[in-house]
Amino acid sequence: MEQSSNDSGWRGSADVWLSAAYEALLLGGVDAVKILPLAKKLGLSRTSFYWFFKDREELLEALLARWREKNTGNLVNRAGAYAETIAEAMLNVFDCWLDGELFDSRFEFAVRSWALQSSELLAEVQKADRKRLDALTQMFVKFGQDESRADVRARTIYLVQIGYISMQTEEDISVRMKRIPEYVEIFTGQAPEQRELDRFFARHGYSA
Repeated sequence: MEQSSNDSGWRGSADVWLSAAYEALLLGGVDAVKILPLAKKLGLSRTSFYWFFKDREELLEALLARWREKNTGNLVNRAGAYAETIAEAMLNVFDCWLDGELFDSRFEFAVRSWALQSSELLAEVQKADRKRLDALTQMFVKFGQDESRADVRARTIYLVQIGYISMQTEEDISVRMKRIPEYVEIFTGQAPEQRELDRFFARHGYSA
């Protein structure tokens, strides 16, 4: 259904409804993502929702599409980004863990919690896990690791980070940054060069 510019002001927009649904998911889980409470929060009529989404299921699917694009898409992209060494490639992936614009850890936790209530969504999450692990595995293969070792290294990296998310670990940024060189060496078997670390720190506005 098309809308005029006069309509858009009081009905909101698809993105407004989606953002409200995102916040509700983070704060209260999937059971909090309901049309009437969202409408009240936005100060919009319940019927205005249906200008943008067919039903609640379509809204939930839009949330999942955002999660897939942001978390899986960006992780895969960073794993395949240009790097001169495997250590630098690892630092590219670490960008995801430190930049919420690349990888949203709260969103990840919320979706994984949601998956505990839905076998269909659990299958979707497992599919994302396989895609992410494959990207990390291929990152190692590109730098000369055999498939078996690359697979184990990829799993070590990924499962550690999912553990951080699942435990909702809070860690001071300076503490985490100081650990980065050791993480890189443990995960890849190669210590990062100082110039690689300098570029990484600069990307995140950190001074060692």
